[in-house]
Amino acid sequence: MENMGARVIEPLIMGRVVGDVLDFFTPTIKMNVSYNKKQVSNGHELFPSSVSSKPRVEIHGGDLRSFFTLVMIDPDVPGKEVVSYELPRPNIGIHRFVFVLFKQKQRRVIFPNIPSRDHFNTRKFATEYDLGLPVAAVFFNAQRETAARRR
Repeated sequence: MENMGARVIEPLIMGRVVGDVLDFFTPTIKMNVSYNKKQVSNGHELFPSSVSSKPRVEIHGGDLRSFFTLVMIDPDVPGKEVVSYELPRPNIGIHRFVFVLFKQKQRRVIFPNIPSRDHFNTRKFATEYDLGLPVAAVFFNAQRETAARRR
């Protein structure tokens, strides 16, 4: 897992996910995210139209007693967080869409005060609910589609 961890964390550092969104962490769980069987790879670009359906998330490395919290955010729109899946709609420039996986310390975590989308902060969320550092993360880039780009 050590070599895999280094390969996984480096693109998160290069893409400024570690720094802008997350503190440095060592991945300990393998997470696969895919849209219509297309795997999300760190830093690769996906068209918003190709991510219109909910993603499939597979977690490898936990056991039946492991419970997780998954957060998807767009750090390039300040304070945006997704409670239920919404189609990424970047308006200007390239946006990073980040999936962050936390391993829960207890079976059930109640989130009574989910922050509004306008004030969401991943680090504060993890601290408030005692989630610790992430165990996995992956991100993709997307930008507004134009007719010329879709061809």
